[in-house]
Amino acid sequence: MNSFERYIGMVNGQKVDCVPRIPILMHFAAKHINASYADFAGNYQVLVEANHRLVEDFGFDQLDVMSDPWRETTGFGAKIEYLQNTVPRCLHHPLADSKDLSRLAKPDPYHSERMLNTVKAIQDYKKIGWQKYSITGWVEGPAAEAADLRGVTNFMIDLYDDEKFVGELMDLCIENAINYALAQIKEGADTIGIGDAIASQISPDMYQRLVLPREKKLVQTIQQAGGLARLHICGNINHLLPFIAELNINIIDCDWMVDMEQARRILGPRVTLTGNLDPVNAVMRSTSEKIRRGFQDIYHKVGNPYFVNAGCEIPVGTPRENLQALCDPIPAM
Repeated sequence: MNSFERYIGMVNGQKVDCVPRIPILMHFAAKHINASYADFAGNYQVLVEANHRLVEDFGFDQLDVMSDPWRETTGFGAKIEYLQNTVPRCLHHPLADSKDLSRLAKPDPYHSERMLNTVKAIQDYKKIGWQKYSITGWVEGPAAEAADLRGVTNFMIDLYDDEKFVGELMDLCIENAINYALAQIKEGADTIGIGDAIASQISPDMYQRLVLPREKKLVQTIQQAGGLARLHICGNINHLLPFIAELNINIIDCDWMVDMEQARRILGPRVTLTGNLDPVNAVMRSTSEKIRRGFQDIYHKVGNPYFVNAGCEIPVGTPRENLQALCDPIPAM
Protein backbone atom coordinates (compact mmCIF):
# COMPACT_ATOMS: atom_id res chain seq x y z
CA MET A 1 0.00 0.00 0.00
CA ASN A 2 1.54 3.32 -1.04
CA SER A 3 1.09 6.67 0.68
CA PHE A 4 -1.77 7.86 -1.52
CA GLU A 5 -3.70 4.61 -1.09
CA ARG A 6 -3.14 4.74 2.67
CA TYR A 7 -4.23 8.38 2.90
CA ILE A 8 -7.38 8.05 0.78
CA GLY A 9 -8.22 4.70 2.35
CA MET A 10 -8.17 6.14 5.87
CA VAL A 11 -10.40 9.08 4.87
CA ASN A 12 -12.84 6.72 3.19
CA GLY A 13 -13.07 4.33 6.13
CA GLN A 14 -11.21 1.50 4.45
CA LYS A 15 -8.72 -0.87 6.05
CA VAL A 16 -5.15 0.43 5.71
CA ASP A 17 -1.78 -0.90 6.79
CA CYS A 18 -0.74 1.96 9.06
CA VAL A 19 -1.93 5.39 10.16
CA PRO A 20 -1.03 8.06 7.56
CA ARG A 21 1.48 10.69 8.68
CA ILE A 22 1.19 14.31 7.51
CA PRO A 23 3.55 16.52 9.55
CA ILE A 24 3.54 20.23 8.71
CA LEU A 25 7.11 21.09 7.73
CA MET A 26 8.18 24.50 6.48
CA HIS A 27 11.23 25.92 8.27
CA PHE A 28 12.40 22.35 8.88
CA ALA A 29 11.91 21.61 5.18
CA ALA A 30 14.06 24.54 4.06
CA LYS A 31 16.82 23.62 6.48
CA HIS A 32 16.67 19.98 5.38
CA ILE A 33 18.05 20.94 1.97
CA ASN A 34 20.19 23.83 3.26
CA ALA A 35 17.98 26.43 1.58
CA SER A 36 17.14 29.88 2.91
CA TYR A 37 13.55 30.49 3.88
CA ALA A 38 13.45 33.25 1.29
CA ASP A 39 14.16 30.69 -1.43
CA PHE A 40 11.75 28.14 0.06
CA ALA A 41 8.89 30.66 0.06
CA GLY A 42 9.79 32.46 -3.17
CA ASN A 43 10.97 29.67 -5.48
CA TYR A 44 8.50 26.84 -6.04
CA GLN A 45 11.28 24.55 -7.27
CA VAL A 46 13.04 24.81 -3.91
CA LEU A 47 9.77 24.10 -2.09
CA VAL A 48 9.17 21.04 -4.28
CA GLU A 49 12.70 19.73 -3.80
CA ALA A 50 12.50 20.13 -0.03
CA ASN A 51 9.15 18.36 0.32
CA HIS A 52 10.12 15.57 -2.07
CA ARG A 53 13.32 14.94 -0.12
CA LEU A 54 11.40 14.89 3.14
CA VAL A 55 8.85 12.25 2.10
CA GLU A 56 11.65 10.07 0.78
CA ASP A 57 13.92 10.55 3.81
CA PHE A 58 11.28 10.22 6.55
CA GLY A 59 8.63 8.07 4.88
CA PHE A 60 5.52 10.12 5.52
CA ASP A 61 2.59 10.39 3.17
CA GLN A 62 1.99 13.89 1.81
CA LEU A 63 3.50 16.50 -0.49
CA ASP A 64 2.56 20.00 0.65
CA VAL A 65 2.74 23.59 -0.67
CA MET A 66 2.62 25.50 2.64
CA SER A 67 5.15 28.28 3.18
CA ASP A 68 3.39 31.45 4.42
CA PRO A 69 -0.03 33.17 4.44
CA TRP A 70 0.70 35.88 1.88
CA ARG A 71 0.26 34.19 -1.53
CA GLU A 72 -3.31 35.37 -2.05
CA THR A 73 -2.69 38.67 -0.28
CA THR A 74 0.05 39.52 -2.79
CA GLY A 75 -2.42 38.63 -5.54
CA PHE A 76 -4.69 41.32 -4.09
CA GLY A 77 -1.83 43.82 -4.32
CA ALA A 78 0.18 43.51 -1.09
CA LYS A 79 3.93 43.96 -1.12
CA ILE A 80 6.03 41.51 0.86
CA GLU A 81 9.65 41.20 1.85
CA TYR A 82 11.36 37.81 1.70
CA LEU A 83 13.45 37.07 4.79
CA GLN A 84 16.34 34.63 4.97
CA ASN A 85 15.38 32.77 8.14
CA THR A 86 11.65 33.19 8.59
CA VAL A 87 8.35 33.73 6.78
CA PRO A 88 8.01 36.71 4.43
CA ARG A 89 6.86 39.98 5.97
CA CYS A 90 3.90 41.95 4.64
CA LEU A 91 5.11 45.52 4.20
CA HIS A 92 1.64 47.02 3.84
CA HIS A 93 -1.79 45.44 4.12
CA PRO A 94 -3.73 46.58 1.02
CA LEU A 95 -6.73 47.78 3.05
CA ALA A 96 -4.85 48.92 6.16
CA ASP A 97 -6.12 52.48 5.78
CA SER A 98 -9.22 52.02 3.63
CA LYS A 99 -12.44 50.04 3.23
CA ASP A 100 -12.58 50.65 -0.49
CA LEU A 101 -12.63 47.15 -1.99
CA SER A 102 -12.14 48.59 -5.49
CA ARG A 103 -8.55 49.36 -4.52
CA LEU A 104 -7.71 45.67 -4.51
CA ALA A 105 -6.08 43.99 -7.49
CA LYS A 106 -7.89 40.98 -8.97
CA PRO A 107 -5.96 37.79 -8.11
CA ASP A 108 -5.59 35.10 -10.75
CA PRO A 109 -4.09 31.67 -9.93
CA TYR A 110 -2.48 31.53 -13.37
CA HIS A 111 -1.14 35.09 -13.48
CA SER A 112 -0.59 36.38 -9.93
CA GLU A 113 3.04 35.45 -9.36
CA ARG A 114 2.92 33.79 -5.95
CA MET A 115 -0.37 32.00 -6.59
CA LEU A 116 1.03 30.76 -9.89
CA ASN A 117 4.05 29.40 -8.00
CA THR A 118 1.66 27.23 -5.98
CA VAL A 119 0.08 25.94 -9.18
CA LYS A 120 3.51 25.17 -10.64
CA ALA A 121 4.55 23.33 -7.47
CA ILE A 122 1.48 21.10 -7.72
CA GLN A 123 2.21 20.46 -11.39
CA ASP A 124 5.70 19.28 -10.39
CA TYR A 125 4.32 17.17 -7.57
CA LYS A 126 2.01 15.48 -10.04
CA LYS A 127 5.01 14.55 -12.19
CA ILE A 128 6.95 13.01 -9.31
CA GLY A 129 4.23 11.71 -7.00
CA TRP A 130 0.85 11.41 -8.73
CA GLN A 131 -1.20 8.86 -6.77
CA LYS A 132 1.98 7.84 -4.96
CA TYR A 133 1.62 10.54 -2.30
CA SER A 134 -1.24 12.76 -1.29
CA ILE A 135 -0.81 16.22 -2.84
CA THR A 136 -2.21 19.00 -0.66
CA GLY A 137 -2.86 22.54 -1.81
CA TRP A 138 -3.81 25.43 0.44
CA VAL A 139 -6.01 28.51 0.49
CA GLU A 140 -6.69 31.11 3.16
CA GLY A 141 -10.07 30.95 4.84
CA PRO A 142 -12.42 33.94 4.78
CA ALA A 143 -11.50 35.35 8.18
CA ALA A 144 -7.76 34.79 7.76
CA GLU A 145 -7.58 36.43 4.34
CA ALA A 146 -9.74 39.35 5.42
CA ALA A 147 -7.36 39.87 8.36
CA ASP A 148 -4.39 39.65 5.98
CA LEU A 149 -5.89 42.37 3.80
CA ARG A 150 -6.99 44.71 6.59
CA GLY A 151 -4.46 43.84 9.30
CA VAL A 152 -5.48 41.84 12.35
CA THR A 153 -6.35 44.78 14.61
CA ASN A 154 -8.49 46.51 11.99
CA PHE A 155 -10.27 43.27 11.17
CA MET A 156 -11.10 42.48 14.78
CA ILE A 157 -12.51 46.01 15.25
CA ASP A 158 -14.47 45.68 12.00
CA LEU A 159 -16.19 42.59 13.38
CA TYR A 160 -17.79 44.78 16.04
CA ASP A 161 -18.11 48.07 14.17
CA ASP A 162 -18.93 47.19 10.57
CA GLU A 163 -20.33 43.71 9.95
CA LYS A 164 -21.63 44.73 6.53
CA PHE A 165 -18.14 45.62 5.34
CA VAL A 166 -16.65 42.49 6.93
CA GLY A 167 -19.19 40.36 5.07
CA GLU A 168 -18.44 42.02 1.74
CA LEU A 169 -14.70 41.64 2.29
CA MET A 170 -14.98 37.97 3.25
CA ASP A 171 -17.23 37.31 0.25
CA LEU A 172 -14.49 38.69 -1.97
CA CYS A 173 -11.93 36.52 -0.18
CA ILE A 174 -14.07 33.41 -0.66
CA GLU A 175 -14.54 34.13 -4.36
CA ASN A 176 -10.77 34.23 -4.73
CA ALA A 177 -10.21 31.17 -2.51
CA ILE A 178 -12.62 29.15 -4.64
CA ASN A 179 -10.82 30.08 -7.87
CA TYR A 180 -7.46 29.31 -6.27
CA ALA A 181 -8.64 25.97 -4.85
CA LEU A 182 -10.17 24.87 -8.16
CA ALA A 183 -6.94 25.66 -10.00
CA GLN A 184 -4.97 23.53 -7.54
CA ILE A 185 -7.41 20.63 -7.85
CA LYS A 186 -7.28 20.91 -11.64
CA GLU A 187 -3.49 20.61 -11.56
CA GLY A 188 -3.39 17.55 -9.31
CA ALA A 189 -4.14 18.37 -5.67
CA ASP A 190 -6.37 15.76 -4.01
CA THR A 191 -6.79 17.84 -0.84
CA ILE A 192 -7.18 21.56 -0.20
CA GLY A 193 -6.24 22.87 3.21
CA ILE A 194 -8.18 25.89 4.44
CA GLY A 195 -6.12 28.00 6.83
CA ASP A 196 -8.37 30.20 8.96
CA ALA A 197 -6.22 30.71 12.05
CA ILE A 198 -7.74 33.99 13.23
CA ALA A 199 -11.10 32.24 13.64
CA SER A 200 -9.93 30.79 16.96
CA GLN A 201 -10.01 34.34 18.34
CA ILE A 202 -13.62 34.97 17.28
CA SER A 203 -16.64 34.40 19.51
CA PRO A 204 -18.89 31.43 18.75
CA ASP A 205 -21.73 33.78 17.78
CA MET A 206 -19.62 35.75 15.30
CA TYR A 207 -18.09 32.58 13.91
CA GLN A 208 -21.54 31.05 13.37
CA ARG A 209 -23.03 34.14 11.72
CA LEU A 210 -20.13 35.54 9.72
CA VAL A 211 -17.46 32.91 9.10
CA LEU A 212 -19.19 29.54 9.06
CA PRO A 213 -21.48 30.18 6.04
CA ARG A 214 -18.50 31.32 3.97
CA GLU A 215 -16.28 28.43 5.03
CA LYS A 216 -19.17 26.10 4.18
CA LYS A 217 -19.42 27.51 0.66
CA LEU A 218 -15.69 26.94 0.15
CA VAL A 219 -15.81 23.41 1.57
CA GLN A 220 -18.75 22.43 -0.62
CA THR A 221 -17.06 23.80 -3.75
CA ILE A 222 -13.86 21.87 -3.03
CA GLN A 223 -15.78 18.65 -2.49
CA GLN A 224 -17.95 19.13 -5.57
CA ALA A 225 -14.75 19.50 -7.60
CA GLY A 226 -13.52 16.13 -6.33
CA GLY A 227 -11.16 17.36 -3.62
CA LEU A 228 -10.98 16.68 0.10
CA ALA A 229 -11.45 19.70 2.37
CA ARG A 230 -9.07 20.06 5.34
CA LEU A 231 -9.63 22.77 7.96
CA HIS A 232 -6.67 24.24 9.82
CA ILE A 233 -7.42 26.71 12.63
CA CYS A 234 -4.45 27.18 14.93
CA GLY A 235 -5.14 27.50 18.64
CA ASN A 236 -8.01 26.51 20.88
CA ILE A 237 -11.15 25.71 18.86
CA ASN A 238 -13.05 23.74 21.51
CA HIS A 239 -15.68 26.51 21.63
CA LEU A 240 -16.17 26.34 17.84
CA LEU A 241 -16.44 22.57 17.42
CA PRO A 242 -20.28 22.42 17.46
CA PHE A 243 -20.37 24.85 14.52
CA ILE A 244 -17.43 23.27 12.69
CA ALA A 245 -19.46 20.06 12.78
CA GLU A 246 -21.87 21.75 10.34
CA LEU A 247 -19.13 22.13 7.71
CA ASN A 248 -19.02 18.41 6.83
CA ILE A 249 -15.28 18.71 6.29
CA ASN A 250 -13.19 15.66 5.47
CA ILE A 251 -10.15 16.45 7.63
CA ILE A 252 -9.45 18.77 10.56
CA ASP A 253 -6.13 19.73 12.13
CA CYS A 254 -6.34 19.91 15.92
CA ASP A 255 -3.83 22.01 17.82
CA TRP A 256 -2.40 20.73 21.11
CA MET A 257 -4.97 22.52 23.31
CA VAL A 258 -7.95 20.87 21.59
CA ASP A 259 -9.74 18.09 23.49
CA MET A 260 -9.41 15.25 20.97
CA GLU A 261 -12.03 13.01 22.56
CA GLN A 262 -14.50 15.90 22.58
CA ALA A 263 -13.60 16.65 18.96
CA ARG A 264 -14.43 13.07 18.02
CA ARG A 265 -17.74 13.15 19.89
CA ILE A 266 -18.83 16.42 18.34
CA LEU A 267 -17.49 16.02 14.79
CA GLY A 268 -18.53 12.40 14.52
CA PRO A 269 -17.00 9.19 13.17
CA ARG A 270 -16.45 10.27 9.56
CA VAL A 271 -14.20 13.32 9.99
CA THR A 272 -10.49 12.53 9.90
CA LEU A 273 -8.86 14.06 12.97
CA THR A 274 -5.18 15.04 12.81
CA GLY A 275 -2.91 16.07 15.68
CA ASN A 276 -2.36 16.97 18.37
CA LEU A 277 0.91 16.75 20.33
CA ASP A 278 2.41 20.12 21.27
CA PRO A 279 4.99 20.75 18.50
CA VAL A 280 7.45 22.34 20.93
CA ASN A 281 7.17 20.54 24.26
CA ALA A 282 5.89 17.16 23.09
CA VAL A 283 7.86 16.87 19.83
CA MET A 284 10.91 19.14 19.60
CA ARG A 285 11.81 18.89 23.32
CA SER A 286 10.66 15.32 23.78
CA THR A 287 12.15 11.89 23.16
CA SER A 288 11.51 9.37 20.44
CA GLU A 289 9.80 6.97 22.81
CA LYS A 290 7.50 9.62 24.29
CA ILE A 291 6.55 10.81 20.82
CA ARG A 292 5.64 7.31 19.63
CA ARG A 293 3.69 6.62 22.80
CA GLY A 294 1.94 9.99 22.62
CA PHE A 295 0.56 9.39 19.14
CA GLN A 296 -0.40 5.83 19.97
CA ASP A 297 -2.37 7.11 22.98
CA ILE A 298 -4.19 9.73 20.90
CA TYR A 299 -5.00 7.21 18.18
CA HIS A 300 -6.43 4.70 20.63
CA LYS A 301 -8.60 7.42 22.18
CA VAL A 302 -10.12 8.76 18.95
CA GLY A 303 -9.90 5.76 16.60
CA ASN A 304 -10.29 5.90 12.84
CA PRO A 305 -10.18 7.98 10.76
CA TYR A 306 -7.00 9.63 12.06
CA PHE A 307 -3.74 11.08 10.71
CA VAL A 308 -0.53 11.49 12.71
CA ASN A 309 0.35 15.18 12.89
CA ALA A 310 1.56 17.57 15.56
CA GLY A 311 -0.67 20.43 16.69
CA CYS A 312 0.90 22.69 14.08
CA GLU A 313 4.24 23.20 12.29
CA ILE A 314 7.20 21.09 13.42
CA PRO A 315 9.80 23.60 14.71
CA VAL A 316 13.03 23.95 12.76
CA GLY A 317 15.09 22.93 15.80
CA THR A 318 13.42 19.53 16.12
CA PRO A 319 16.02 16.72 16.24
CA ARG A 320 15.92 14.47 13.22
CA GLU A 321 15.28 11.42 15.39
CA ASN A 322 12.19 13.09 16.88
CA LEU A 323 10.67 13.74 13.48
CA GLN A 324 11.50 10.17 12.52
CA ALA A 325 9.70 8.93 15.64
CA LEU A 326 6.63 10.92 14.57
CA CYS A 327 6.82 9.30 11.14
CA ASP A 328 7.37 5.73 12.39
CA PRO A 329 4.38 3.59 11.32
CA ILE A 330 1.56 2.93 13.78
CA PRO A 331 -0.41 -0.16 12.72
CA ALA A 332 -3.95 0.82 11.81
CA MET A 333 -6.85 -0.58 13.79
